[in-house]
Amino acid sequence: MKIYFLGTGTSQGIPVIANNSPVCLSTDFKDKRLRTSIFVEWDNSIFQIDCGPDFRQQMLVSKCPKIDAILFTHEHADHTAGFDDIRPFCFLQKKAIPIYAQQRVINELKKRFEYVFETENRYPGAPSVEVNVIDEHNSFKVQGKIITPISVLHGDLPILGYRFDKFAYLTDVKYITDENLIKLQNLEVLVLNALRITEHPTHNNLEEALEFIKIIKPKKAFLTHIGFQLGFHEEVQKSLPKNVYLAYDNLQLTI
Repeated sequence: MKIYFLGTGTSQGIPVIANNSPVCLSTDFKDKRLRTSIFVEWDNSIFQIDCGPDFRQQMLVSKCPKIDAILFTHEHADHTAGFDDIRPFCFLQKKAIPIYAQQRVINELKKRFEYVFETENRYPGAPSVEVNVIDEHNSFKVQGKIITPISVLHGDLPILGYRFDKFAYLTDVKYITDENLIKLQNLEVLVLNALRITEHPTHNNLEEALEFIKIIKPKKAFLTHIGFQLGFHEEVQKSLPKNVYLAYDNLQLTI
């Protein structure tokens, strides 16, 4: 299994527009972060998680050859605004791309991208999708692979992370129930959000993320959805436990 970090930044990315903080002015490529997203290559299948506003650029840089399914964590713009840019994959693959999300998220996508879901008088250039609604309590199968949704709270908003065999991806987490903690046992790699040093109402800060990692006990953990307030990549990395790493854009892992 291969993991490609397409973006590791928070909703505004780094650098932030018109922001002259030292991190935003950094010349270190690891301090330049597009909006958070990954794809998972599992045997012959590629599963995209979220498609934010940087999706087109991320696909060009990563040279991702296809998308077999898109899994949405939630409906916020930094995770969905690039939805229209799946069109080249639809044209290339000559079929609808399956999308997986909670019903609430599907409803929001239909509001924002109504033309994608039209069944009559469809615009010929619109993306084609096959809608699959996720039950947060049940695993589901895609391309013969079992994927387990992990329900977490993004502040008060219930959203989803995903487990693929020994790998789990959780972003925008603030709280998680004991029931869902059980689903995260025996991981090789956990990816988890860590927005900044100070507390935030809807995201883990660094201290909360590290405490979460202590509870889950993955062999390795990578932090993502990072804001400029966390600090310089290299400086923060030196302060982390030996099995915890800051992810960065275009980092690739093999599990």
